[in-house]
Amino acid sequence: MKKITVKIDGMRRVLCGTKRRTLPDVKKVSASRKSGETMFLSENSIDEGTLKNPINDSGYTFVSISSDEFKNADRSAS
Repeated sequence: MKKITVKIDGMRRVLCGTKRRTLPDVKKVSASRKSGETMFLSENSIDEGTLKNPINDSGYTFVSISSDEFKNADRSAS
């Protein structure tokens, strides 16, 4: 599982549910207007271009993307 964090400037509202439907491998999305970050949990990596263009086309500014392995405490215990 991958944890992808995207930094976005100009977020005025959060549209996680709408965007999630366009990314089938995404299991969870959370966003914070305050921090300007959106976090995706996905089965696979998400290419920067897959997120950058739709974000910029929506009137926001894509700033950066980072990806790490997501370590779920429940899964590692089994």
